[in-house]
Amino acid sequence: MTSVITGDIIGSRQQKSEHWVEDLKKILAPLGKTPSQWEVYRGDEFQIEVANPEDALLTAILVKARLRALKSDARMSIGFGDKTHNAERISESNGSAFINSGELFETLKKQKVTLAMRTGDFSLDENLNLMLQLALTFMDSWLVQSAEFVALAIENPTLSQEELGQKLGINQAAVSRRQKRAQFDLVMNLDRYFRKQIKQSTAS
Repeated sequence: MTSVITGDIIGSRQQKSEHWVEDLKKILAPLGKTPSQWEVYRGDEFQIEVANPEDALLTAILVKARLRALKSDARMSIGFGDKTHNAERISESNGSAFINSGELFETLKKQKVTLAMRTGDFSLDENLNLMLQLALTFMDSWLVQSAEFVALAIENPTLSQEELGQKLGINQAAVSRRQKRAQFDLVMNLDRYFRKQIKQSTAS
């Protein structure tokens, strides 16, 4: 089983193209090799394969946080399933994970949702997407400082508040405030729940 994130930049037409395409590539670079594991195409669309499906949600949240730190955002769908054709470019690979991600992505605009997932298990999808919608009520309005904190905390899971503060150039009390404002503990609880559900669904 693998997972595929398909996304596009919201309101990309209003932004200076070259600038955020480069930003997006910088955000995606640590996630693997391009174009086999991630690719930016058609200017504002991108696709990422997350080989461990349990990491898929946190990867999407990280991309969102990094973009919101740049006053941008993305619409993303996460599809789970298999990979039947492994091409040199991720956009040409195939399998149920790609189909689930692509088909779901086409519906996001209509649903007015910026992040959703499809495993193919209807009741699991319903549960996880409801939780995601609730989390998006605050994730969609992260301001730059909150988004910066979230991205840094996800990328450095072992650092204490004090150490995160050193990286951000703020004191521990300010880190604590940002953590609260971003509802970061809730995000991590959601991620833990999601990992458990995906683990169970792949085991069964």
